[in-house]
Amino acid sequence: PLIEALNGGSLDIGNIGDIPPIFAQAAGAQLAYIGNEPPAPTAEAIVVPKNSTIKSVADLRGKRVALNKGSNVHYLLVRQLEKAGVAYGEIQPVYLPPADARAAFERGAVDAWVIWDPFLAAAQKQLDARVLVDGRGADGKNVVSNHQFYLASRPYAQARPEVVTAILDELAQLGEWAEKHPKDAAAVLVKETALDPGVLDLAVSRFSYGAKPVSAEVLAEQQRIADVFQTLKLIPKPIRVADAAWQAPTTQQAQR
Repeated sequence: PLIEALNGGSLDIGNIGDIPPIFAQAAGAQLAYIGNEPPAPTAEAIVVPKNSTIKSVADLRGKRVALNKGSNVHYLLVRQLEKAGVAYGEIQPVYLPPADARAAFERGAVDAWVIWDPFLAAAQKQLDARVLVDGRGADGKNVVSNHQFYLASRPYAQARPEVVTAILDELAQLGEWAEKHPKDAAAVLVKETALDPGVLDLAVSRFSYGAKPVSAEVLAEQQRIADVFQTLKLIPKPIRVADAAWQAPTTQQAQR
């Protein structure tokens, strides 16, 4: 809905994860990356039941793994399998949306579940799920970044660059506040979402804050995701992510 609203002109700016913009660009949507939050690699993970015999990603061979197809966790699964030397065809993917995946996980219909916060936090708090691996590697380095992006309708970003810049500045300030006051930030979300406070406390602790313009490095990572998804035939054609980047005008340009 958010992508459709942006592309249709009923919304000017929105916040979304790293995967929908790739599908949108492949479909020809007129969107622009205007900013992103820092990486949040621990806000998504592969989880297994507490007493599962699965102890490593390599143990997923032949196992039923629930995930939302074409999502951020789809990329997480591909990358972690790759690092463990496991071919995607060696697992049994079970494509389910989060609510159905949770139900399947609870009744033992799947062996593992790849999921993001706050569903991840809920699985840990309410189902006693065990994190097999998150978005980091054994060396502590990010295997995936799991960025949150700010997108704008391209016509709007081109017509109102000063508004886009002002919004990014405001988001950065809000992020600083949330980082310094996580309990208060979680309390705001409890009111907005009616989710369990303990679940949100855990999820918020893994969020990242500090909106800033999209760098070449972040665009390159998005390009890697797009390339993987095109190889998996999740998008119909190759795309050049950098084509969807928005460049803030220089002071001289803005004064013209």
